[in-house]
Amino acid sequence: MELKILDKKQNELLSRIEVDFELSHPNEQTPKREVVRDMIAKELKASKETVILDSMATEFGLGTTKGYAKVYTSKEKAVETERDHILKRNKLFEKEKKEEKKAKGE
Repeated sequence: MELKILDKKQNELLSRIEVDFELSHPNEQTPKREVVRDMIAKELKASKETVILDSMATEFGLGTTKGYAKVYTSKEKAVETERDHILKRNKLFEKEKKEEKKAKGE
């Protein structure tokens, strides 16, 4: 499996880097979101918790997936900025809610 960064833009206003990528995976199934997040984090030397995978689309029969991801400066910025359903897909939403409940003593 090979990751190729197609475009990388710095968004100072939202404290993130926006990345368009292409993932080549011939003779393999479409990779799981967790695996792709790990690969992007490693490529951009960031923490996995700061990587938000927004979208992925696999081209039928080609073994190629194109997608869009955002790498925030911190996990808190990501949770503050992103929509709830995107956080759930990236498995960040539930962790935050559980931590809030523990802090409140519920």
